Amino acid sequence: EAELQARHPGLSIIGDLVAEDAQEALLKAAAGSEMTVLGSRGMEPVESYFLGDISMPVVARSERPVVLVRAGARAEGTSSSPKTPGGVVVALKLHGPCDDLLAFSFAAAASRGVPLRAVHGRSVPLHAHAPWGVDHGVTEKISQDARKLLSDALRPWRAKFPTVEVADSIGLESPAKAVVRAAEGAGLLVVGRRRHRPALAPPLGSVATAAIHHAPCPVAVIPHD
Repeated sequence: EAELQARHPGLSIIGDLVAEDAQEALLKAAAGSEMTVLGSRGMEPVESYFLGDISMPVVARSERPVVLVRAGARAEGTSSSPKTPGGVVVALKLHGPCDDLLAFSFAAAASRGVPLRAVHGRSVPLHAHAPWGVDHGVTEKISQDARKLLSDALRPWRAKFPTVEVADSIGLESPAKAVVRAAEGAGLLVVGRRRHRPALAPPLGSVATAAIHHAPCPVAVIPHD
């Protein structure tokens, strides 16, 4: 508390030492908060997975956004300095509503005064592959369709946040790879988590899992329907 107060003298800080299970205590606190922020161990980049026994269950069960901040990211140069914050990157699937992700992302970009980049990854279907390479007619059609969906999703939010500079990006590769690649140099990566997943499915989708484990910047996981 003393260190935080010294760095941010105008900020109201309240400490709470809770004698109960860490997961349950964090989930209870998250339920009454706008956002929960969790840190990771300071580990080598190749091994720098977030602390799974606490962070992952909280991310998977929280009804509010959870932001994961990798320990030592600034010192290692994997994210921008406070004076020159990197932009916000949001990963969009475009297969359903994405207003919760866009609301969070646009608000984050506006409050930081940084640009927003919307990223959509889509794997090239098998029938587009030929012995001589990829059928560019097929990939061009895929890119055009995806770009239209992305533009339609962003349009109302551009109107609500006219001061936010917005760019879009379509990656014809695994969505997880496209998102992690886009996070290079970003100040924040925003990904979604469906609240209701099939009973036997992992608690997090492939994109959110890849982002949490491999993105070099802080990752915000937003629950949505």
